[in-house]
Amino acid sequence: MKLFRMFGRNVRDAFKSVGRNFSLSIASISCISITLIVVGLSLLISYNVNNFTETIKKDVTIVVFLNQETTSEELISIKDEIAMFDNVATIDIKTKDEAKKEMMAESEVFDATMSTWPESDNPLRDSYLIKVHDIEQINDTVDKIKNFEKVEVVDYGEGMVEKLVDAFKLVQQITIIIVVILIVVTIFLIINTIKLTIFSRKREISIMRLVGASNLTIKIPFVIEGMLIGMIGSIIPIVVAIYGYIVFYDRFEGQLFSPLIKLVSPEPFIYIVSGIILLIGIVVGMFGSGRAVRKYLKV
Repeated sequence: MKLFRMFGRNVRDAFKSVGRNFSLSIASISCISITLIVVGLSLLISYNVNNFTETIKKDVTIVVFLNQETTSEELISIKDEIAMFDNVATIDIKTKDEAKKEMMAESEVFDATMSTWPESDNPLRDSYLIKVHDIEQINDTVDKIKNFEKVEVVDYGEGMVEKLVDAFKLVQQITIIIVVILIVVTIFLIINTIKLTIFSRKREISIMRLVGASNLTIKIPFVIEGMLIGMIGSIIPIVVAIYGYIVFYDRFEGQLFSPLIKLVSPEPFIYIVSGIILLIGIVVGMFGSGRAVRKYLKV
């Protein structure tokens, strides 16, 4: 019970301290808000780039065309063998008749042309549509598939897919580095900003030491004050992250440039980012205050 009373008193004193040192508190809060807005933006970009990469990986399909002499039994037999490959996630058969119907449904020109083809003279090929577990091993999987005698053509956008995934990986790595750098810069700026607040109150700390207050008793209110400043400083970045991302998502209808590059759905994504921003603000505020006050607690 005594512990709770002490904590409640420290929280109350922290609120009073923020009010008494309003101008310096505003400086710290502004510093936190500005840097956390940039951190939040970097998190949004990083998460979406990761989503783009994973979407591309999931959507990459190996299309395997078989020669005209392939029988129905061979079509099933080869499918079963390929399905046993470790890297093959799914494999579906698309017969030449199904391919013909799809093409006829997509274009009036194809419909007019293909409708005249006799069923026995369909020049299209039976094919497999294959998705893999690991896109980085796709070349090895393709090489194995090419060894089948009845396989005529294997296509998956070779070269372009790898370059696109590599580009997204690079952007993702850059955004992660930026987030880490921004967090470090945020800590540095906040520590120095809070130092100004602590410096203006070094007389108060000295008096507390003279009356016999322990280092922990002196430090806790400042740490709680830093936590409050971090929480308050996180409010604007959280609002910007939530409102800004929802507007951006609606403006571009959930995709960027093409249906291939889909944005992450706002819910619960924005709440996760908001939680991270709040956590960073609280931790950095507490760490900054604790670090700044430590100097004046040394004997």
